[in-house]
Amino acid sequence: MSKVDPRYAKALIDLALEKDSLDQVWQDMTFLKMVCDQSRAFVNILRSPIISADKKINILDTVGQDGKVSDLTLSFAHLLVKKGREGDLPDIISAFIDQYNQLKDIHTLKLTTAVPVGSGVEDALKARLRTDLGIDKVIMETSVDADLIGGFTLEFDGKMVDVSIARDLRQIRQDFTQNIYVPKLFK
Repeated sequence: MSKVDPRYAKALIDLALEKDSLDQVWQDMTFLKMVCDQSRAFVNILRSPIISADKKINILDTVGQDGKVSDLTLSFAHLLVKKGREGDLPDIISAFIDQYNQLKDIHTLKLTTAVPVGSGVEDALKARLRTDLGIDKVIMETSVDADLIGGFTLEFDGKMVDVSIARDLRQIRQDFTQNIYVPKLFK
């Protein structure tokens, strides 16, 4: 993410607040994030120097047709194309969502486990955050990473807790390689 992306996101938030359509623009951005996440081709088109600006605008209009994206968001996307910043759109979207969440005091909790967890675990984590930290608005993102072997990683407000077996094994390996007493045994 460049230094410019948060500035464009902030400008869009300010404009949306001025037009009293912040929640609509947030919905547009979450839709566009989903499009970017699911279509690598879409992102590649935006970043391609070969494809003309007019074609990129037509593609953006097609993606946003039938009311999927508001006129304000489409105008913003058109401005990005005219300024040659359309390739930054995925990063601007992420910056917008982060700033929106900060503005609305919404916290994101990323839980990665070795096996899928049920909704009961998610609800228990959210309830714990509510009682321990007084946080009401939590977005839970879960993912599965079999390389963890067991346990979980938890990311919240820029902090990470790693209680996975993979981390424990890395720590044990590091402890053995840095053990100053082992070389003395073989003298």
